[in-house]
Amino acid sequence: MRIAVDMDGVLANVTEQFLRFDENDFGRRKTHAEITGKPELEAFPNSRKYVYTPGFFRWAPVVEGSREILQLLNNKYEIFIVSAATEFPRSLSEKQEWLNEFFPFIQWQQMVFCGLKTIIDADIMIDDHFKNLDYFKGKTILFSQPHNLLLAEGRHHRVHSWNEIGEMLL
Repeated sequence: MRIAVDMDGVLANVTEQFLRFDENDFGRRKTHAEITGKPELEAFPNSRKYVYTPGFFRWAPVVEGSREILQLLNNKYEIFIVSAATEFPRSLSEKQEWLNEFFPFIQWQQMVFCGLKTIIDADIMIDDHFKNLDYFKGKTILFSQPHNLLLAEGRHHRVHSWNEIGEMLL
């Protein structure tokens, strides 16, 4: 069984990274209540600037529990890390370096950096964006993030943590 796993918002905690950059710009850390239900561009007015800043993707924190559960999944399934990274060309090397450091068990052959994820052929996709899950033909798992918390899941199975993913798939 092949599982496609998104990076940003699923493995890499880009919400925390946006909060850090936003706090640096505006001198105050936003609360989760202030950003819940808002697209990232609305929650963080300078988010386009942040994603083009050197190091934004390279130094994003790891989502809690992702490393341990993904390693177990990697022993049982065919795992591919899938990121729509080509929108931000600088992110390509940063994301590969990040994966090599924090997920050393993921081989380069398992890293897929693309544009649209509609090209991805797998049995399961784990992602935090509806735009990627809505067109996926297999089983979909919606990873909760503030930007998607107020949206209805539809056909997607929502999870709030990597422990939930482990309980489903291990």
